[in-house]
Amino acid sequence: MNEEIRIYKNETNKKNFKNFFRRFSITNWLIIVNIFSFILSYLLINIFGEEKFFSYFALQANSFFSGNYWTLLTSMFMHGSLAHLLFNMISLFFIGNFVEKIIGRKRFFWFYIIAGILAGLFYVSLSYFFGVSSIGERLFTNPGIFAVGASGAIFALLGLLALLTPFNRVYLIVGPLIAIIIQSILSQLFSTSALISSLDVLITIYIFIAIFSMFSFTKLGKIALPLEMPFWILPIVAIVPLFIIGLFVSLPIGNTAHLGGLLAGLIYAYYLKKKYKKKTEMIRKVFSR
Repeated sequence: MNEEIRIYKNETNKKNFKNFFRRFSITNWLIIVNIFSFILSYLLINIFGEEKFFSYFALQANSFFSGNYWTLLTSMFMHGSLAHLLFNMISLFFIGNFVEKIIGRKRFFWFYIIAGILAGLFYVSLSYFFGVSSIGERLFTNPGIFAVGASGAIFALLGLLALLTPFNRVYLIVGPLIAIIIQSILSQLFSTSALISSLDVLITIYIFIAIFSMFSFTKLGKIALPLEMPFWILPIVAIVPLFIIGLFVSLPIGNTAHLGGLLAGLIYAYYLKKKYKKKTEMIRKVFSR
């Protein structure tokens, strides 16, 4: 009897844990993990120093090819600033939950992780082999530069939607991207100016206001300069102009990681379209209205 009670309690505990876990989508759990990782990384940086912490957890071509292979995964859950975290997590919330409903929890989780790893591998490979020259550094990033963020995996989600729901319309928040570009240009042109620190603060404040204004669902949202477009255009607009600008100005944006993630998403979407022709065609029709 005691053994039966013990088994019953174990089964009940397992069921309760499973139910608790399923209260949140995989996307929302990933957001929680990212937020927790950001807080933890902030504490560890203050203890061990930024350089030591980043050398062990952030993605860098030289470090990766020296044996730090785990950074392909750890860098996906790290962010360089609060604005960086917010921008990525808001994007992940809307895009990730949409993709998860289409392909399911388990498939979404593995796709997100594997695509993020492939995006990182694409980034370090191009950086390591082609990022040493002057033009290569502009296009593929110097192999000594650290990279962090979930955007590689997020661009994989965009790639998947660009093929599965190409005509579904979405908003690209242009304002913060323009602000980051302006911030980079000014910091390089006037690196010694005392005004740069003040401008950095103002631009950062604008980025925060722009991000949160999108949740007002009023005319205030226009401050973020939202640009409506179909999903198939979004990855092109989000990558190509930044590659071109990157030829002239060094940007704190991992364009090659974005491109790697996009390719991973397109390939997986193509596989789904071939394997589940009727389902994917139905999805395309439903979200083309």
